[in-house]
Amino acid sequence: MTANVSLTERLNSFMRGNAAVAGALLDEVLPKLREIATRELKRERVLAPLSKTELINELWLANLSKGEWQIQNQGHFFALASLAMRRILVDHARKRLALSRGAGAGPLPLDEFAGLAGASDQDAEKIVEIGMLMERLETKHPDAARIVDMHYFGGFTLEEITKETGLTLKQVRTRWEKGLKWLKRSLHSI
Repeated sequence: MTANVSLTERLNSFMRGNAAVAGALLDEVLPKLREIATRELKRERVLAPLSKTELINELWLANLSKGEWQIQNQGHFFALASLAMRRILVDHARKRLALSRGAGAGPLPLDEFAGLAGASDQDAEKIVEIGMLMERLETKHPDAARIVDMHYFGGFTLEEITKETGLTLKQVRTRWEKGLKWLKRSLHSI
């Protein structure tokens, strides 16, 4: 493929089974994927003892190589990657819980969730709860879920999200606040 072909076109070509673009494509998206993986793993380092490379490999093998994503644009790709990384980490938390169940404590407020340091099985339960809530949010308010994923889980600033999605800052802020409000309300009702 020529250098004139956009990243979105190359991603979609790869998703349709064109393995010839895989190497160059990975080289191009790897820096941003590492950034996202670093942010994700800072939150979950005790619960999911994966390296950035392992998380990206799981993302690539479990999601990208299957060709199931329909990429709309570059921002959409990185939002999907962020979502997939979160799901990988939630799956690791579920596996940890399957091995060892913790005592049932009350829900962890979303604000406290970001600062987990000495993670326990109870914290793993909270990650699973948040993962399930995010899946519900995706069903009810997909636009808000995408912004929450990119900002909260992917570590993108609201300004970066505007560049990646083509939305205005006001639209991004509105969707972020809607998603955050829905998550907090849902966390307190568990």
